[in-house]
Amino acid sequence: MSNELKSSELIQHAQTLVRNASNIVVLTGAGISTASGIPDFRGPQGIWTKDPEAEKASNINFYMSDPSIRKRNWALRAEGKLWADVEPNQGHYALVKLQDRESLDMLITQNVDELHQKSGINESKVIEIHGTTRKVSCLACEYREEMELILDRVRAGEEDPDCPSCGAILKSATISFGQALIPDDLHRAEMAVRRCDLLMAIGTSLAVGPINQVVPLANQLDIPIIIINGEKTDFDHFASLVINADISETLEVVC
Repeated sequence: MSNELKSSELIQHAQTLVRNASNIVVLTGAGISTASGIPDFRGPQGIWTKDPEAEKASNINFYMSDPSIRKRNWALRAEGKLWADVEPNQGHYALVKLQDRESLDMLITQNVDELHQKSGINESKVIEIHGTTRKVSCLACEYREEMELILDRVRAGEEDPDCPSCGAILKSATISFGQALIPDDLHRAEMAVRRCDLLMAIGTSLAVGPINQVVPLANQLDIPIIIINGEKTDFDHFASLVINADISETLEVVC
């Protein structure tokens, strides 16, 4: 049997699983956004591979203790070099079709780019497990605001803008290394998987916990699992179906 035929059969199997499901949970990672021009983090052309200093900005200890890291990070954002103008790609829009058919129960994303919401997924159906880079939060109080409002201050000359409410450090509303995930988000994600009838893991290496544990959980519950990724993952053995191919093109056909 040729690889092309095998690929065709995999796609047909995936289409059948999606068509027969009425309560789908989707988990997405960086791979779904690469076609929008956002590189992954640890791949050969990854953000942190090419710029190790950028990884420090994602570590809460470095970020809080080193003003130079904060200043560099704010400057890059103000110059529009951190995904300011990226748009959803066909992979994002393919998932909207699941919502339109009323079969999408929840979309859990490890991404912080808000491209799922921008593509048309209802905010109530999105769990941003690692937060969002489109907003800013204070590390000491409840202050939260749109990123652009703070970047206006940076462009006006503030190198390291502080919280207007309490004067503490501001950062993007993302969950950095060293910060705890939001328990309610993890609980919502688990409950969604427990009630779903299909789990799709898309564009994620499934190497980052604890959210990667939704895959073995679905397996324990005998819920079908589709993994679509550019490369193999450590959790492929849990899947009902694994497709290693272009993510956007595959989703366009499968959904």
